[in-house]
Amino acid sequence: MRAITITDDHRLELADLPEPAAGEGEILIDVVAAGVNRADVAQAAGHYPPPPGASDLPGLEVSGHRRDTGEPVVALLAGGGYAEVVAVPEAQVVPAPPALSLADAGGIIEVAATVVSNLVIEGGLRAEPAGGNGGAAPEPQTVLVHGGTGGIGTFAIQFASALGARVLTTVGSDEAVAEVRRLGAAEAWNRRTTDIAAAVRDAGGADIILDIVGGPALRDNVAMLREFGRLVIIGTLGGAAGELDVAALMGKRARVIGTTVRSRAPHDKQRILERTAELVWPLLENGEISLPVHARVPLAEAARAHEMLRAGGHLGKVILDVAG
Repeated sequence: MRAITITDDHRLELADLPEPAAGEGEILIDVVAAGVNRADVAQAAGHYPPPPGASDLPGLEVSGHRRDTGEPVVALLAGGGYAEVVAVPEAQVVPAPPALSLADAGGIIEVAATVVSNLVIEGGLRAEPAGGNGGAAPEPQTVLVHGGTGGIGTFAIQFASALGARVLTTVGSDEAVAEVRRLGAAEAWNRRTTDIAAAVRDAGGADIILDIVGGPALRDNVAMLREFGRLVIIGTLGGAAGELDVAALMGKRARVIGTTVRSRAPHDKQRILERTAELVWPLLENGEISLPVHARVPLAEAARAHEMLRAGGHLGKVILDVAG
């Protein structure tokens, strides 16, 4: 099979490898498309090794067909997605969303599972649209999403908005402000020209912050939280170390939550995937959310896909065309 390997000098290289064998509890998937994520870029650079026992090939999400039944599926992987065939625990596989082509579905499950697990399961975002139960609508929760134009950001803005939240977001250019507003952001600021902490405080603060920056943003993030707020850290693009104002955290009775999805056990991932399909697939079906795709790139040009993520400025997902 064709697959992308990582060389000793951190280059991505197309190779012809034996197909993986399905272990106990695993199935084989013939891959149609694979999503490209910042974790893949970090792994290629030598900064984010796969968990013990996982494939050393990059790639955390795929769409394709189960080899045993032919069913169209999406799968959340610990590694190995940049290949024509993957072996994955069956617990980490769900039916593909009917609203998306398999070519697009290759980029949905990592962002959707990340957003649902961190905003709903960890962050406490109400998982029903405001007033959806027929009663009086509660006050909307306010969600701040850092990095609103990336794959996770574009999805998180739409998802939180669909659930009735008021969404604030940060972006990297004035042009991007209009783009994320079209996705549902109530307020958006260019982080390069705006005092984000002051702007968010002036906007009333945030109940939940979804952060990809990490340590350097820690102090400002805590300052932007409302009482009982939750800061959910899912990335360290700015660095791993930061300063925590413990007194401010205590005074707000707030929480700081750090989490990843990749190294979770299959049964834990299954719980997240089932909740994701329950919440997200209907929103895709009725058009309340979509999957913005910045680019589709042939498998052999995976290095170019990684360069797109390193350069930044993209809107939505970059997806590898594996079956083409």
